[in-house]
Order: sequence, then structure tokens, then C-alpha cells
Amino acid sequence: MNARNPAKAVRDVVEAAAEKVTDALTPQVPGAPGSAPPTLDEPTTPHAPLPPKPEQGAPQTRTPTGAETGAPATANGQQGAFLTTAQGARLRDTDHSLKAGPRGPVLLQDHHLREKITHFDHERIPERVVHARGAGAHGEFTAYGTAEAVTRAGFLQKGRTTEVFVRFSTVLGSRGSADTVRDTRGFATKFYTDEGTFDLVGNNMPVFFIQDAIKFPDIIHAGKPHPDREIPQAQSAHDTFWDFVSLHTEAQHHTMWNMSDRGIPRSYRTMEGFGVHTFRLVNAAGETVLAKFHWKPKLGVHSLVWEEAQLLSGMDPDFHRRDLYDAIEAGAFPEWELGLQIFPDTPEETFAGIDLLDPTKIVPEELAPVQPVGKLTLNRTPTNFFAETEQVAFHVGHLPPGIDVTNDPLLQGRLFSYVDTQLTRLGGPNFAQIPINRPHAPVNDMLRDGFHQHAVHAGVAPYRPNSLDGGNPFPAGDDDHPFVDVPVQVAQAPKVRANPASFDDHFSQARLFWLSMSPVEREHIIRAYTFELGKCYHQAIKERQLQCLASIDPVLCAQVATGLGLPAPEPTVPVADVAPSPALSQVGRQWPADGRMVGIVVDSEADLDSVRAAREAVFAADMVPLLIAPHGGTIGDLPAQRSFATGRSVELDALLLATAPAPAPDALPARDAKAGAAGSATVDPRVLLMVEECWRHAKAIGAWGTGVAVLEQAGVAGTPGVVTADSASEVLTAVQQLMADHRVWQRFPTSIT
Repeated sequence: MNARNPAKAVRDVVEAAAEKVTDALTPQVPGAPGSAPPTLDEPTTPHAPLPPKPEQGAPQTRTPTGAETGAPATANGQQGAFLTTAQGARLRDTDHSLKAGPRGPVLLQDHHLREKITHFDHERIPERVVHARGAGAHGEFTAYGTAEAVTRAGFLQKGRTTEVFVRFSTVLGSRGSADTVRDTRGFATKFYTDEGTFDLVGNNMPVFFIQDAIKFPDIIHAGKPHPDREIPQAQSAHDTFWDFVSLHTEAQHHTMWNMSDRGIPRSYRTMEGFGVHTFRLVNAAGETVLAKFHWKPKLGVHSLVWEEAQLLSGMDPDFHRRDLYDAIEAGAFPEWELGLQIFPDTPEETFAGIDLLDPTKIVPEELAPVQPVGKLTLNRTPTNFFAETEQVAFHVGHLPPGIDVTNDPLLQGRLFSYVDTQLTRLGGPNFAQIPINRPHAPVNDMLRDGFHQHAVHAGVAPYRPNSLDGGNPFPAGDDDHPFVDVPVQVAQAPKVRANPASFDDHFSQARLFWLSMSPVEREHIIRAYTFELGKCYHQAIKERQLQCLASIDPVLCAQVATGLGLPAPEPTVPVADVAPSPALSQVGRQWPADGRMVGIVVDSEADLDSVRAAREAVFAADMVPLLIAPHGGTIGDLPAQRSFATGRSVELDALLLATAPAPAPDALPARDAKAGAAGSATVDPRVLLMVEECWRHAKAIGAWGTGVAVLEQAGVAGTPGVVTADSASEVLTAVQQLMADHRVWQRFPTSIT
């Protein structure tokens, strides 16, 4: 650094970082932790804080009452070149407590010690009861205008662009659990509309376990770790979960989704989203329809295979959040289309015989097509994970004019629960004033005081009516676009604790889902049920769940029963005659491979010109190449992102072999357990293991030159999805075509039809 010119020193660092990121001729593999590369020696020349990385964003610098400040987003970050106290006093030292002599006791007057330790002791806030493990990103939503006929919501008017923040999550695990567990995922979107914040708080599954919110504590208590031992973490493969769902059979439909590949998504980027409930939309003329919200990913809906999910939980428990942030950094911005299923707003609130207020039911897309109304693009990662992703507060009652709730009993309970939980988690009622939660619309709410009040309210009359503040704030008239609670007629009825009779069917839609799956997806469902029920201790619980499966499908029940070593029972209710919904299957279509990871095995004997060409072609296809070599550093002039010791197949979507590397010096079972997998092979056994895992997980594999010999040694040459050619470009072209299907499913024939 330039010791005589601190400003120039920091400018040089920033410009070097920017050049590194923006140089299109040398694209970078994502994952750099900071906005500038570190120096070998500790920096000692004072300078201002480095800027965020190019892909990072932050909440707009709005006031607590929604006004624009004009300040850059970095205004909320740390300021100045020098270390200070929380009050801005510069500090000379933060490494030593104030003592009575070098060996004496620490003095009570050490205000810096007290401030530093006290703040540290209170850094953590309560994690969410559910959806504790999450990852968030900033982006924007652009409306197509196709919803204007059914809703007056301004953010859905044609061409309107609205800033958003999206948080993805798992339901059951703690903040420290793994990303790839089998679980439902949250898909919560905060739209900062100019008519007030709209929170679409959904999941990656369109149904839920329960029909009434009063059962929410029950399903979560059943799904969480057993209270005596606090195990198992972040999974449903245990007695209390299956005890509950086998007794409370309305949970069977959602359980079927969880046991399908939807329970282990490949990426947040390849995950569908659903609003779950039916909402009421109101247009400019006051006309209403009922609607369900859908998020459709541009890259298609894809999942992990079960062994991948298990390996990733140990090897990279942050796999999903890393994938999301690396994709944004690489410029492969995740995209979804928002779609609506529209239904007439009839007094019965049903469609095609399906009760629209039952959150355990779907309306098949073949009966009510999903109509695209806008596109979501995530293009910025958080600048500070805690300030944004952890402190973001969603609520299904955050609704703009033109969108209203229905009498869905699960939705009604959520309207209470979301506000209630924020009071404890975020320390008071003013959580809307945290920067990530601040509205992008003027706020004049007459709410005052309380913990963490950031606004400085003027006036003396926070009540209505008043004259001391000139009558302000005033009610909005019809021409001022207020939120209007739709005056829905409430039927005359006695007060009862009961569900309508239409809620009583607990099996037909679970059967619809099963019949909609391809044969390979059915195999995965059978395996999931067999695995999870096999983890249960009590035979009675296994037998009771088999009884439920018998009422869904006899083939499913028989196959799971065989795996458990139990007889298959007869159904207790007639098996429903339902038509499948092909839209529910993840198999059979082709999708872009943007942001996918392609591993390229190299060593010093490889044709580096062909490797260089393959690497550039992978970048050009909007994918990320990872060179996997015998050691770190470089191979020739090419950077190695992984070594045979640090790489594993589960982080890859496809594998290319440019060489047949001999065992590296560290290919010793005593040093790397993976090195013992293939005995005395002439190829490094960890490369053979990588090939075998990719093959077992139905991934595309390609080789050229001496790399073809690896396929022979691994015993996979000539099998489906394994391609060879004379050049790297030919191999990559064939592999890309295979990747469009996500997996090479024909590699594993199935007996299930």
C-alpha cells in the first residue's frame, strides 16, 4: 500500500478488485470472501472501509417512516478509518484490558472492555421457532400487466418494477442445521411496493400438514427433535413425526410431497414456490376473484438424489446458500415467474369440487392453468446476513390494496401468529423500522414509543380525531387507493369447533400426487418412506402409517411394507379414482443449465490447451468450471479450484475428464479415507470415486484423450449418459445436452409403473 497517501492506497485496492471482477476476458469462479484481495502482511496504513463486493446489496436508506434519504446504501455501514467506541471515540488499543500493572487485576473503570463484552454477550437474538435456517437475497419484480383485470394492486401494473427481498429456509432445523435435509422449504418474498409492503409468505410445496392453525403447535412439536434428547435434528425420520401424521391423516398429502424429491431440492434456484392459501383479489371496479400464487423457476424444478443430500449435509452443510450466493456473484441471476390460478368468487368457495379454503388441497394446473403475471430476479446478496436475512420480518397480513385474505382457517391463525412471534424475536413492536423491513411508502401510523423506536415523531396528537395536529393523519378516500377489507357476506351459523365436511377427504389428493409421478420419482418416494419409517422405533407407528398408505395406493403400500418387513394392510377407505396431474412431475422436460457446476479433472500431463478451451466454453454457457487437480495452486497457468483431497462429486452437476491422473502423493488411506476406495488402481482412487458417485447419482460424465481410460477403470464406459469424443468441445456439447434433462434417469430402469 501507499503509506504516504492513504486515499490513493484504498483507491488502488478498490480498483484492483473491480478490475478483477469486471474483466470479461478472465471470468472468475465465485466465492471470494472480500471485495479486495488480502495482502501478505497486516495492513497498517489507515483508510476508509472497503466497499461491498459488486454483487452485494443493502436495504434502501429510508427513514423509519418510509421517506427516501438520498444517501447511498453504504451509509448504514461502518464509517471512518479508525476504530472507535459505539459513541465514536477513537481507540488506541482493543487487544488489552485496562489493568493495575501488567500482571494486576482488570479495573472496573475499563469502559471499552465493558462495552465490547456487553455487546458481544447480547449479539444473539432468539431464532425463529420454524424456518430458523435460511438464506436471503435482494432483487426486483417486474409486472407483465396481465393481472390488471383481476386486481388493483399497483405493483402488478404493466412495466412496474418493485424492489424485493426473498428469504428461503428449511422448516424444522435450527439455525446451525444443514441445508440439504429432507424438509419443506420456505419461500418468503417481501415486495416493497409504493402502496405498502406486501409479504407473500409461502413454501416450496402448495399444501400444508394441517387444515386449522390451532394444530400448528402440534405438527411442529411432532416434527421437531424429541424434547428429552433434542435429536434427531432437522429431519422427520423419527417416531413423534410419524406418530402424529399417521393419526392426524389430513397430513398425508403434505407428507407425500415431503417424501418425494420435492423434499430435497437441488437448489433454491430450482425450487418452485407456492402461496399455499387461497387469497381474494379485488380489481379497480370492486369485482373479486379467488386466487392462488405460484412461483415458477426459470431453470425448472430439480432435486438432489438422497445419497447426494446425505453426503452434502456432512461435506457442505451450507450447500444451498452457497449455491444461491455464488450464482448471483457469477451473474447467473436466479429468476422465477409469478403466476396466478384464478377461480370465480362464489359463495361456496370451491372449484371443480375442490374446497379452496382447505390448505391440504391443490387445484391441478390442468383444471386451472397458472397465468404468468410478472418476473422475479434476484441480483444482490446481503451486505450483512444478520441485519438483513435474520432481522427480516414477514407477515401474511402485510397486504397492499387489491389483495385480501379468505376464511382459510390456517391462514386466519397465521394472521395472528406472525406479529406475535416478532415481538419476542425482535425485541418489541417496532420491528418494521429495522432497515430491511422499512416500507417504501409513507408511514403515518399513530403508533408510538416502545422498544427500539427509531422514528422521531412530531406533533402532539397521536389520536383521531384531533385538531391540535390539524387533523393529521386523515383517512384515505376511495380516490386515494386505500386498503379495503372486502365486505364478504358471512353466513349465519352457530359457533362450533369443527371443519366443513369438504375437509374430510384426506387421501385422494395424496393419491393424485403419487399417480402424477414418473416411475423413477415413485421409486424415490418408496425409498423415502422406507428410510424414514425404518428409523422409527415402535412397530405400531410403522403399521399405522402403512394403513394410511394402503388408502392412498396399494403398490406404494406393498413396496414400503416389503422394505420394512411387514405385511401390507388392506385400505380402510375405498382407493380414490383420480386423474393424474402431469404438471406435478419434475421429469420429462428440458431446462437451461445456468449457474451449474462442471468439474474438470486435470493434471500436468493433460492437454492444457483443450482444458483451457473447455473452461472458457463452460463460462460462455453461463456455467461455472471447477478445475480439480492433484494439488492446489496452479496446473500450468490454470488455477485449481479443488484438489482430489478437497473435491467431491456432490458439488458438481457434471464431470469432465481431461486426463487419467496417477495416484497423487497424498493418495494414502491414512491421510485421506477416500484414497482407499479403489485399491491399487493406476488412476488416483479419489478420481475413480468421483466418477462412480457421479454415475450413481445419474449425472452426465464426459472424457477425451487419456481421460477415457478413467471410464474404463471405473467400469462405466459405454453406459447411458457417459460420452467420449476426440475433442473437449465435442464432449462438452454432448454433456450440455444431457444436463438439460437434469439427470440421466435412463441409467436406472425401474420396475414401478
